[in-house]
Amino acid sequence: MNLPNLIHRSAWSTSSLFQPGLSILIFHRVLAKQDPLFPGEMYAQRFAEVLTRLSACAECVPLLDGVRALRNGVLKRPSFAITFDDGYADNAEIALPILQRLGLQATFYISTGYLNGGRMWNDSVIEVVRAAPVGTIELSVFDLPVMHIAHDGDRRNVIDTVLRHIKHQAPAERQQRVDAFVASSGAFLPNNLMMRDAQVRELHQAGMTLGAHTLTHPILAAQDVDAARREIVEGKAALEKITGEPVQTFAYPNGRPHQDYRAEHVQMVKDAGFEFAVSTALGTARAASDPYQLPRFTPWDMNTDKFLLRLAANRLLQQTAESV
Repeated sequence: MNLPNLIHRSAWSTSSLFQPGLSILIFHRVLAKQDPLFPGEMYAQRFAEVLTRLSACAECVPLLDGVRALRNGVLKRPSFAITFDDGYADNAEIALPILQRLGLQATFYISTGYLNGGRMWNDSVIEVVRAAPVGTIELSVFDLPVMHIAHDGDRRNVIDTVLRHIKHQAPAERQQRVDAFVASSGAFLPNNLMMRDAQVRELHQAGMTLGAHTLTHPILAAQDVDAARREIVEGKAALEKITGEPVQTFAYPNGRPHQDYRAEHVQMVKDAGFEFAVSTALGTARAASDPYQLPRFTPWDMNTDKFLLRLAANRLLQQTAESV
């Protein structure tokens, strides 16, 4: 066994060093093949490799079962659960068949306002820049200077600059600017990035768990009280209408305690009737973790060995970001 596998396996199995805990993985997209513009984005071959190697070291459990086992003190060994955020169509088209082939279950957190042909604001920016010709790109609508595009590295720099600059703007203002950017580009943008209702039902019928992720993925801390509550409650109701089943789990958009959501939003989630919720704080979920602020781990490493080592290191952490 090579060193990364040896270290990783020991991190999951040495009970003298680690209490039983649940490592909750966050995925977003699983592309059919690697995207040269976003080479670190998960794609089919790497997704299957990561889950195959991880499953050889630890037990994959459905998130709901794992959280309940933690709460009841019956999770006897380190385990992991798989989650997806946002509701991309490739979750059903690419990820689902791989999960089924490997015999694994996942939870899909869906922002219902983008289903059936919608597109998240950040994807609109990405697709405009992807389609832009070599030369200069006008960014005055974002109060940014003209930038140059000669290759994919430049495109990625433009995308990162714009997204970082507007991410925390008021949603209405941000969307207005993005819409103007799209209109001025003249680019034809895809309308099939997000799932349709039928694909949501397909996941549900395949035995996957569905979770709410608000209507339009706002930063809850930037919303007024009524708008935040509406996003949480109506997102849940829309998902339940699609499947006819109760939705028991919630994921905070962006998910960083204090920065992206606060104590009042945790209370809104409780009041809405969710059984538990997940954040993006570092660490592994333990019996003592707040069930409405469970930590999660993002597997962004391009190298599978590095991913396994980083996940093993993550098990050393309790929840490093304070709960709100």
